[in-house]
Amino acid sequence: MKPAFNTNKVGLMKGPQNKGTLKLTTKSLLTATALVVVLAVAGYYGYTRLAGGGADLSAYTNTNIDFGATVAADASAACGTDPSHARIVCLADELKATLTPALLAEFERPYTVADAKKWSNFPPVGYPDRVGPTLGDFTPEQRAYIKAILLDAASLTSNEGADELEQVLNADDYLAVNTADTAGFSSSNYHIAFLGTPAATGTWQLYFGGHHFAMTNTYKDGILIGATPSFRGVEPFVPFTQNGRENAPMLQEQAAFAALFAALSPEELTIAKLAASYTNIVAGPQQDDAIPTTAEGLKLATASPEVQTLALAAMETYVRDVNAAGADAIMAKYTAEIAETSIGYSGSTTIDAENDYVRIDGPSVWIEFSLQPGRSIEGIHPHSVWRDKTADYGGNTE
Repeated sequence: MKPAFNTNKVGLMKGPQNKGTLKLTTKSLLTATALVVVLAVAGYYGYTRLAGGGADLSAYTNTNIDFGATVAADASAACGTDPSHARIVCLADELKATLTPALLAEFERPYTVADAKKWSNFPPVGYPDRVGPTLGDFTPEQRAYIKAILLDAASLTSNEGADELEQVLNADDYLAVNTADTAGFSSSNYHIAFLGTPAATGTWQLYFGGHHFAMTNTYKDGILIGATPSFRGVEPFVPFTQNGRENAPMLQEQAAFAALFAALSPEELTIAKLAASYTNIVAGPQQDDAIPTTAEGLKLATASPEVQTLALAAMETYVRDVNAAGADAIMAKYTAEIAETSIGYSGSTTIDAENDYVRIDGPSVWIEFSLQPGRSIEGIHPHSVWRDKTADYGGNTE
């Protein structure tokens, strides 16, 4: 296991070393040594929990619910059969009718951007503030309604949307079986909530998230007005078998980025190379204001139509997580802005090694893909975020 501790945060004091300074420096070194020991034994998530930053795992069910095997509930005739916002609302109403008052109060909450921002890539041990109950808090019959809602909100494309969600949950079940980490890995530990009331009018958000996953679809008056922030990650990154299927939900993103940079000329690659090296995404959870105000890299107005098409194809591996109607509208916006969009990278252009990093930066779109060292098992794994500068949280600020 590779510790994920940033040793740059524990440094020696600068300047003349009087007796008091030497004492503090020694304490810092001892603290650093102790933390490295903790990390070597328990890993990053173990350190986070010991430091008091994680959730109480006793509140989680920590079981494999095999979400892929869950059969989506058949909606009543009144809900119709075609995916739509109206059908999501109908399914939501039928689900809510089955919940106890206490579970319903936790599940459907007043809409606030403050709650919408409570997403993370960490498992429960690393982040305790997600809202809503977990999948493990529902009965199998209720989870069938949840799956039906997610299937309508997301795309049904292989390795995207609902299929990608299923495979990320499978990865957590894999980690629970194949590692000694007690980080709360489990498909049952993913949270879901309605922020606001699903209805034909008004604003509400479908919130779903857990380790390596955040879905934040915001609707207003029946229209999807924001599908970001959207986080995707997975460990293991290589294909693995879990819950009766092979899983490799993020190889298509990596392949799309590799194809994009392979199409650049040597001169374009020089321009696209970012000034700094990046070992993780910039605009991650609780980093809503971290997107740089000045674009860096290769501006696509100077690139060939082939390169522009490949950049749009890379964007689609994120946007097509959303159902067709929502994704088409978003891609139309990003296509219109392609000339003002820039691409950049650090590390290698094959995007297959630790600390390789890619970004797409447009007037609206912001996408990052970063290959991380293994946290729970050997090998690399991706962290990736899609944001929209004009539509994160549906453009709402409160």
